[in-house]
Amino acid sequence: MAPRIAITGSSGTGKSTLAEALAARWDVPCIPEGMRKRIRAGLNQHKMSYDDRRALAHELYAEMVGGMRVALESHSGFVSDRSPVDSFAFWLYYGFGVEERETDALFETMRADLEMLDAILVLPWGTIPLIADGVRTPNRWVQLHFQHLVEGLTTRFMPAAQVWRLPEEIRSVEERVVWVELQLRQFEKSSSPLEGKA
Repeated sequence: MAPRIAITGSSGTGKSTLAEALAARWDVPCIPEGMRKRIRAGLNQHKMSYDDRRALAHELYAEMVGGMRVALESHSGFVSDRSPVDSFAFWLYYGFGVEERETDALFETMRADLEMLDAILVLPWGTIPLIADGVRTPNRWVQLHFQHLVEGLTTRFMPAAQVWRLPEEIRSVEERVVWVELQLRQFEKSSSPLEGKA
């Protein structure tokens, strides 16, 4: 079966670049981050109402998970730029947790959808200089805030063996691809039904 990997981390950590490189390497679909394309198309979320932003959060989640399901049908795998945990982290980050029943439902959906993943790859904060590109804030402290939220949720709700933390010193795309493939081989070996049998 092809790999089913999601990449997480704050903005500017290299998720999109690595996702595209891994998807090309494994010949599987790359599930893009939905918010990025909307901002580049002119969306200004700061001018949206609370209800519109909440609706957008649901829309982005459904789009991402729908892309994963389509990729599983067509290629048996994917690389996703962001994970279901990211979507839940954004939900809490923007204050929607006050909608208790809605949050309960999204949480349960997230937990179920994590079953689609072999692993979540966590990219480190602060290793790549942030650039003011009009898509993300270059304020590293804002990014650190989200990084700790998404890392904490990922650690809490994914099995430890399925959380791959990229070392800070590995920065080039080529080195990152090599490191991820090593983690994948180790994961596949440990998951093999023959592992440990004579």
